[in-house]
Amino acid sequence: MKNNKRVLISIATYKEVENIENLITQIRKFDNHSKILFINDFSNDKTKDLIEKINDQNLDFIERPKKLGLGTAHKLSIFYAIKNKYDYLVTMDADFSHDPSYIPLLLEKANINNFVIGSRFCEGAKSDYKGLRKIISICGNYSAKKLLNIKLNEITTYFRVYSVNLLKKLPFNELNSQGYSLGVKLVWFMKKLNAELIEIPIYFKDRNKGKSKIPKLQIFISFFDLIFIFIKNIFFKQKFYSNINKTYNFEITCEKCNNNYFSVNKNSFNCLVCDHEKN
Repeated sequence: MKNNKRVLISIATYKEVENIENLITQIRKFDNHSKILFINDFSNDKTKDLIEKINDQNLDFIERPKKLGLGTAHKLSIFYAIKNKYDYLVTMDADFSHDPSYIPLLLEKANINNFVIGSRFCEGAKSDYKGLRKIISICGNYSAKKLLNIKLNEITTYFRVYSVNLLKKLPFNELNSQGYSLGVKLVWFMKKLNAELIEIPIYFKDRNKGKSKIPKLQIFISFFDLIFIFIKNIFFKQKFYSNINKTYNFEITCEKCNNNYFSVNKNSFNCLVCDHEKN
């Protein structure tokens, strides 16, 4: 564990009430100090009621008024970590496919200039995925690492540790991908920022409660987004990174929900909490 370092563990949730309480219990077995942030997409399964009843002073919860998706939830966690001056951001799924017992090891390997990912596909790793699901996952990761020339066996999973020092340097107006596409793009940005890329072998377990929320269409969207990233990397390098050192502006406040976490577009800002658009 990182002594004297502020760590945020961010978990995006949608209809995961069956897993939440046990997940918090398991995280606290291995990490008593980090802040846990849940970003909930208006689940109608009493997730909000459950979290609000849990007695944990180092727990925060953001309720969004509708399903805004995995990508915007991770963008929100990045801006939350930057604004609140954390040193490291840990992201993970809520369905126990990412075992909380690996959190100390991931953090042990993390430093101010690197990026650490829990890998299903490196030497020593194991995954419960079988059949077509396993083939799609392996092919997706292989395609991404070859097209983007990233020397990792795992790129798509969100079980990872970011240095907030590196997150501050992201080109925020380019964080416009959704779902797992954003995860791939963030790894690519880490590479472009010359971060040391580290993968730790994990046992990736299939969920034993609840249902998968990944839309089948997201697989195809992610593939085309990957091609778009590749084309930009080849033909638009200088323009693409011209704003990489701009500071994110937390002075902008949403008139609707009073938060200041925004997705930055060319001519407008979209609130990552309520989706209100500000020109």
